[in-house]
Amino acid sequence: MTIKEFFKNDRYAVFSGIELLAVEPGKALAKMDICDMHLNAGNVVQGGAIFTLADLAFAAAVNAYGNLAMSVETSIRYFKGVGNGTLFAEAKAVHVHKKLATFEVHVTNQAQELIALFTATAFRKELSLPFVENAGY
Repeated sequence: MTIKEFFKNDRYAVFSGIELLAVEPGKALAKMDICDMHLNAGNVVQGGAIFTLADLAFAAAVNAYGNLAMSVETSIRYFKGVGNGTLFAEAKAVHVHKKLATFEVHVTNQAQELIALFTATAFRKELSLPFVENAGY
């Protein structure tokens, strides 16, 4: 099993139309094509949809090290509303330690404008994941 296959089990992200494009330990890229179900009453993408996109990129990047990691703290700042096109979430490790890992995720649109900044810290368990061989990245 590859990490991309593992995250196909993230049913909420899959339901939301999020696709994991690239993953390696400490980095991930995900995308979401904006559709009607993502829009709020103001006709811009609902904050929860943007959060879900960023959270999946973070989860893939931190779990790609091969240990189960669970979020213990997250925050998001929204900078620009968007109502159409495609959103991308690029996760990068800021600091990775044996037990804790901190990441930043930049959410941009297809014009590379910053839409949101997501930061998160995960607790890294000793439990190995099925793709620990790093096959299929």
